[in-house]
Formats: sequence, structure tokens, C-alpha cells
Amino acid sequence: MNATPTRPARRLVLASQSPARLGLLRQAGLAPEVIVSGVDEEALSAATPAALALLLAEAKAAAVADRPAAADALVIGCDSVLELDGQALGKPADAEEAIARWKAMRGRAGVLQTGHCLIDTATGARTSATAATTVRFGTPDDAEIAAYVASGEPLHVAGAFTLDGRSAPFVDGIDGDPGNVIGLSLPLLRRLLADLGTTITDLWQPRGA
Repeated sequence: MNATPTRPARRLVLASQSPARLGLLRQAGLAPEVIVSGVDEEALSAATPAALALLLAEAKAAAVADRPAAADALVIGCDSVLELDGQALGKPADAEEAIARWKAMRGRAGVLQTGHCLIDTATGARTSATAATTVRFGTPDDAEIAAYVASGEPLHVAGAFTLDGRSAPFVDGIDGDPGNVIGLSLPLLRRLLADLGTTITDLWQPRGA
């Protein structure tokens, strides 16, 4: 009896240059290709931080899905903003803004909103959602904030902080998915894949591959 042929794994394309998102996917056993969207984030606006995160994620996924290089692939686009006092805070423009941001955040809680959009370029089907995680900031003193900003890290991450870097000691705790704060919610990605008829385990790479 002939063995049933195995279906080749679908390509997964990450529409982001974020090393943190790429790392999360790889740690989960996936092997995404990276195609940077080139979307001008400053050109888009929305009524709420959650809506803005989703709009940006959808724009990034759509920009990459339209390219020949993403043919017959599952394209995931993500974008994160920190919601504080009803405002959407992305990457700070410069060190001065990063210092002011941290002085405003310390001792308080904000909500990290990450929009996710998944597009199947083989069928044109798409699905999207936003994940929210509450972040409780610690109380770093002015010298600690200055040292952190001098490291350059907060200029490259939404909200001027991240859980997988030098600001981790300045975060007292979170309520929700930690991966979402780093840049991508794996539980939400699993649900989005299921919406499009794909099981995340079908995308797993062999160990050692």
C-alpha cells in the first residue's frame, strides 16, 4: 500500500523587521520568512489605541501580501502601541521623549495593544484581532531612567520598553500574555490560523531544522 503523501507545510511570512517577533515565532517551532512592509506608520491614525494597532497591523500585512514574493503564503502583520491615559504611544522620537515617557509611566499601569492581521495569499482570506496586556511599571529613579535611555533600547520599541531587554527590571508585573508585550501573541496567532483553516502544529518545523 502506498503511503499517504504528506502535505507540504505552508509558508509563513512575517511582515515585520522586529527581531523580537521573529524570535517568538522561532521559539514556538515556526520558521517564518521576513518581508518588511515599508508602511509609513506616521501616516495612519485611528480613534483609539487598539484601533490604531489593528489598522497598522492590517496595513503591514496587506502591503506584503500584495507582493509576488508572498505568493501562496500565510502573511502575519503586527503592530504594538502602549495605551496610557487614552493615548497611543509608539516608539519615542528621541532620547528626550523616552525620558519623559518613562517619568510619566513609572508607578503606573498601561495597556500594551498589539494588532494582528493574518492573510492567506492563496485564497485572499484574512482575519485580524487585537490582543491587550496590562503592564504595571515599577519606579526606576531618574538615574536609572537616564541610564536605560542612554542604552538606546527604548528608541526602538513601542512604549519605550520591552520585557525581553534592559527595561525588564523596571516592570513590576503584567496581566495577560507576555508575548503580546514583546510583540506578538502566540495564542492569538493560533486562533487566527484556525480561522483560516490552518492548525499551528502544521507549521511546526522538525527539531534541529
